[in-house]
Amino acid sequence: MADRSFVVVGLGNPGPDYSGNRHNVGQMVLDELAARMGATFKKHKTPNQVAEGRLVPGGPKLVLAKPGSFMNTSGGPVSAVLGFYSASPEDLILVHDELDLPFDTVRLKGNGGHGGHNGIRDVIKATNTNEFARVRVGIGRPPGRQDPADYVLRDFAAAEKKLLPNLLADAADAVEAIVTDGLLAAQQRFHAPA
Repeated sequence: MADRSFVVVGLGNPGPDYSGNRHNVGQMVLDELAARMGATFKKHKTPNQVAEGRLVPGGPKLVLAKPGSFMNTSGGPVSAVLGFYSASPEDLILVHDELDLPFDTVRLKGNGGHGGHNGIRDVIKATNTNEFARVRVGIGRPPGRQDPADYVLRDFAAAEKKLLPNLLADAADAVEAIVTDGLLAAQQRFHAPA
């Protein structure tokens, strides 16, 4: 297991103006994972911020990557970091926001379409496959008639911010479960009725 590496990509938009947005929840999960590994994000030769480490001694190596591009053009940075580490899409875990899941919900997926998510659409296009693990972090639907594009670019509401640390911890636990136990076992754990 120690010789296996995973590339974990948190989708989002670059820069401090976007850091608290719902669309950046994938990158927030990566911050949680980096803290658990005692790793720090640094500029990289690819268009990503990267942190490397292991969650447990002797465990698989994790390459955490935050694309330096905007969400809708995430594919290039994802493809570049996979190439740099000679990793295949089977080694990729994509962490992203999900409008179709209630806030405070985490679901795992092994493949499939983009479901209207432009970041995933671009990753599928750039990697030429949809066969990679996804950690879907529920942000819920916008209230009333608010445009979803506007909703994802807003920070979490005050009530959500109180629960956000638990959501980020759950999503980081899901990444950990995929890495240590495999996707199927992780799905059984995270999708089981409470």
